[in-house]
Amino acid sequence: MIGLPAGTQVWIAAGVTDMRRGFDGLASIVQSRLEENPFSGHVFVFRGRQGDRIKVLWWSGDGLCLLAKRLEHGHFVWPQATSGAVHLTTAQLSMLLEGIDWRRPIRTHQPTQV
Repeated sequence: MIGLPAGTQVWIAAGVTDMRRGFDGLASIVQSRLEENPFSGHVFVFRGRQGDRIKVLWWSGDGLCLLAKRLEHGHFVWPQATSGAVHLTTAQLSMLLEGIDWRRPIRTHQPTQV
């Protein structure tokens, strides 16, 4: 994962996005549906209809970056809302990109002694 600058916010665009969209199409969604500035330096994440593909749009300071990922098995965990945006931490974004349920991560080790 690319290291994001401190203070970068991560936004998930709720609902389904047409994965044929590129830089300009996704930036227009950020402006119109999410009412955010795509050139703010924040990260915007979009998911396709089948749930196995996502695109990430990020302004790096000198240009837009468009990252895409397709899971070979499973799907990306997405909010139930059909519109709007959900704020994530960078740790939750990392889990999302790995296909992990970022809403309820399960710890692998529970302390047994104090």
